[in-house]
Amino acid sequence: MDALLALLSENGTWLFTAGHVLGAAIACIHVLLKKKESRSAQVWLIICIFIPYLGPFSYFLFGINRIETRARKLREPVDEFVATTAPEVFEHRFALVGRRVVQQPARSGNSVRALENGESAYPAMLHAIEQAHSFVYLSSYIFSNDHIGHSFVSALAAAMRRGVEVRVLVDAIGEWYSLPRIKREMARAGIPYRRFLPPRWFPPFGYVNLRSHRKLLVADGRVAFTGGMNIGERHVMDRFGRRHADDVHFELRGPVVEDLVGVFIDDWQFAANELLEPELPKLDRVGDCWCRVVPDGPNEDLDKLASVLQGAIANAEHSVSIMTPYFLPERDLLVGLQTAAMRGVDVRVVIPERSNLPYVDWATRHVLSELTRKGVRVFTRQPFSHAKLFSADDRYALIGTANLDPRSLRLNFELGVEVFDEEFAAGVGRLIRSDDDPEIDTAELQARSLPRRLRDATFALFTPYL
Repeated sequence: MDALLALLSENGTWLFTAGHVLGAAIACIHVLLKKKESRSAQVWLIICIFIPYLGPFSYFLFGINRIETRARKLREPVDEFVATTAPEVFEHRFALVGRRVVQQPARSGNSVRALENGESAYPAMLHAIEQAHSFVYLSSYIFSNDHIGHSFVSALAAAMRRGVEVRVLVDAIGEWYSLPRIKREMARAGIPYRRFLPPRWFPPFGYVNLRSHRKLLVADGRVAFTGGMNIGERHVMDRFGRRHADDVHFELRGPVVEDLVGVFIDDWQFAANELLEPELPKLDRVGDCWCRVVPDGPNEDLDKLASVLQGAIANAEHSVSIMTPYFLPERDLLVGLQTAAMRGVDVRVVIPERSNLPYVDWATRHVLSELTRKGVRVFTRQPFSHAKLFSADDRYALIGTANLDPRSLRLNFELGVEVFDEEFAAGVGRLIRSDDDPEIDTAELQARSLPRRLRDATFALFTPYL
């Protein structure tokens, strides 16, 4: 009996070791072939090799941060910058980078309107749904099961009864921010509803990190909405007159809406395996804004927003204004902001005094002194602002859904829109800058106590996944 137990023990050890070696080998091969950043690859190799089973399992669950999608263009637009007399400054200083990164020209003849907070945005969005005759496509990271969410469900259900084609796409992780989940209400209303990349905890593994953070509503191909707001009551005042977060959404009209429809069609085909073929109207000029859609994600669109941002910062001559709820810039963006400030550009970054994620605030404080020492001015705002805004020289603006952190710019599917219009860009600049915001200087950051500095530095180590 003792001999048999010893044999089983030996075999068990051998099988345990062989299983780990096989799993680690597969994971390491994937790391070497797919990880482009050497530091990330080194860390994952160490984890996979030296942590039996849990290391390879963690990599397959959290470390695979790229997927492949098939983008589809509705039409092939003409190169409008060549065909028209657009201001030369836009073509060469700001527009050219986006043109080469996105490989799509900007479209002229659009109008873009800022909608501050849910009190302005939600009525406009619901009105667009109520007026729709052909189709309504809606995508959101969070779709809360509250009175705001129910008002959208009711409007979408009413549109379906009128014969409107309705599709709703919600991120599979984001939907858990509100319980019970809204999908029950969608099912009762008969609304076609899909979740983006539901995670799977067993083979074949799903994607935990790769989330759709896009917020997009398009109605009849004539009007679209995008920006920082999810669907939920946190973006409106409660009965006590309090607001959980300030935010800005945007209403877009004109030819650019066609490109936004294309973004939703690609996402829906990926998530639902259904090809939508809406009939799009021919849109005339409705304004003076030139716009270009910048899709970004851990697929073939990787680094598009980061590249566009860096190009705009490098081309700025007078001012760069940024507002973001979560500010954890990667090294290249950090250096770009420092360099712009040292060139004499007025670089201002507005972040929350306190966000809804304290550990992100702590990590942010760790990097701020690198900016302030080089002349970048950092301001805080309270109440918590969830808006994602960028303006350069009051001539160029970038709006959309992305935060300035690695999760948004490396892991999430995001959506940006470049806007080339002086009046609009100046308006975005005014939304960002305020004389009432307190400024954080280098002395204040250096005055933090040792325990706080250690805490902030510790959380900064986890920046890629915060």
